[in-house]
Amino acid sequence: MSAPARAFTARHVQLLRALFAAAAAVMITFSPDHSAAIGLSVFSGFVLTTSLVMILAVWLVFPAGQRWPWVVLALLGVAAGMAAGVPAWRTEDLFFIVVIAWALTTGLVELIVGLRARRAADPTARDAITVGAFGLLLAVLLIAIPAGFVQPYAIKGAGEFELTGIILGVGMFGGYAAIIAVFLGIAGLTPKRADAPVPASETASVEQGGDR
Repeated sequence: MSAPARAFTARHVQLLRALFAAAAAVMITFSPDHSAAIGLSVFSGFVLTTSLVMILAVWLVFPAGQRWPWVVLALLGVAAGMAAGVPAWRTEDLFFIVVIAWALTTGLVELIVGLRARRAADPTARDAITVGAFGLLLAVLLIAIPAGFVQPYAIKGAGEFELTGIILGVGMFGGYAAIIAVFLGIAGLTPKRADAPVPASETASVEQGGDR
């Protein structure tokens, strides 16, 4: 008798992560306010919900010996989300510090996990490497924004405006969330070899072999 299929798999983890990333991207994209308060509130919700998914994955998806990266990622997400979730702390400096630290650490962890998985011929290696690389890229882009950056500009017929560092930073986080949502959504919806059903002929031959 074949073992029952798991109700919660790695594909569900990818799809849930994609869902929360998409929600963050939509909130950033359609918000006219790209202040530190808005950016940190969206970031806090995104990383805390994603961390919850990873905690569930530790117990429901990954076997012993493969759980440590997800525990680390969940703890990093909870720490960043809690820091970003305190309204009195939501300053521009905190946005850059927390998001850069989170992107660097989680990106590095996922990249290491992906590289190790690739050596073991794990089909999920490409996904982890890509997500890790995007995290590191987000950190680099945020680091590259000069402190106190302000660029005045004018739109004919609309008036004069200012492009600031925090607007760029929040916008880059929104762009990162959108890319991750699309990538993980495609990865989660793409059938994996391990998820493919076993042909009836192969099942019958296995059962016949077991009866001999």
